[in-house]
Amino acid sequence: MDLRYGTNPHQAATITPTAPGRWPVRVLHGHPSTINLLDALHGWQLVREAATALGRPAAASYKHVSPAGAAVAGPVDEVAAELYGIAGCGPLTSAYARARDADPKSSYGDLAAVSHPVDAELADLLGRVVCDGIIAPGYAPGTVATLAAKKNGRFLVLEADPAFTPPARESREIFGLRLTEDRDAAPLTAALLGDADLPPGAAEDLLLGLVVLRHTQSNSVCYLRDGATLGIGAGQQSRVDCTRLAGAKADTWWLRRHPAVRALDFRPGVRRQDRLNWQVRYLEDDLTPDESARLAAALATPAPGFPAADRGAWLALRRGVAFVSDGALPFRDNVDHAHRHGVRYIAEPGGSARSAEVEAACREHGITLSRTGLRLFHH
Repeated sequence: MDLRYGTNPHQAATITPTAPGRWPVRVLHGHPSTINLLDALHGWQLVREAATALGRPAAASYKHVSPAGAAVAGPVDEVAAELYGIAGCGPLTSAYARARDADPKSSYGDLAAVSHPVDAELADLLGRVVCDGIIAPGYAPGTVATLAAKKNGRFLVLEADPAFTPPARESREIFGLRLTEDRDAAPLTAALLGDADLPPGAAEDLLLGLVVLRHTQSNSVCYLRDGATLGIGAGQQSRVDCTRLAGAKADTWWLRRHPAVRALDFRPGVRRQDRLNWQVRYLEDDLTPDESARLAAALATPAPGFPAADRGAWLALRRGVAFVSDGALPFRDNVDHAHRHGVRYIAEPGGSARSAEVEAACREHGITLSRTGLRLFHH
């Protein structure tokens, strides 16, 4: 198959199946690029594994070969329901809305992945958000036509083969060398969490986190609650930078629920994505002079500054957050930062030179620690 282009538009690219004639995915509409396919293939693996592990429909919002958010079906709170216009939605739509709402700024122009066939409700939501394509194991009648009309007919619709079994070994070629290794197929089950005293919801969140990080560029960590990611930190050279980055995203997710943010009075005609972006920049509290002027123009009523005391008090209300790391926590600073973001449960491989200090920090903060013994690096 000829691709639209490779990693960049100036690179021509093709793709062939490793077993002649055996494709794990087929194009129903559109013309994918290399990154489109990488996002789709990683996203499909994540949602299929998450749905199997947790027994609920799963969804992910992919950008640049890492998820911006992932979730299983569950309740959609008032903020997300109002934002996406989906009160009382079905399970698959709830999974995608919760996945996209983890980091809606980053999900702009995402590749959506869902574990179950797309229904009319999800197709309608996808038609109303800025999304570049979707991969799913099937499509209800009429939904492909609905989706194909997006982006002036350039929306990408991919169908995954749920019966496809990937080869046990995978290869890639880089600079004249072919690297071959076993596919990472280690089972991800609750048994990895050991005998830690975990409520069922926390165990599910940690398990979902393990699945998410298996398909996220390393180094990576994620914060989760109620079957959805709140913040994912990916591809950083320093693990504590991942922890802080993902923690800031988790804070933003929670602060978007604050009454002062919900009360921002945007003028009619300000688009959904622009409202979201302005909410995030308002919370980040470092607007440039140009941004300050443009935000003022977007608001019908001037917005007061967000008081630091209100920020701290609101963040203190957050409880029961889970935190997962794809590699061993090398220092206790990761635990200290995670604690600031409401973390009560941590899962990490263990085995670092300072694991005893990490464990002591968890005891100090009242955090339940699960040592999985399984590293989940992904590159």
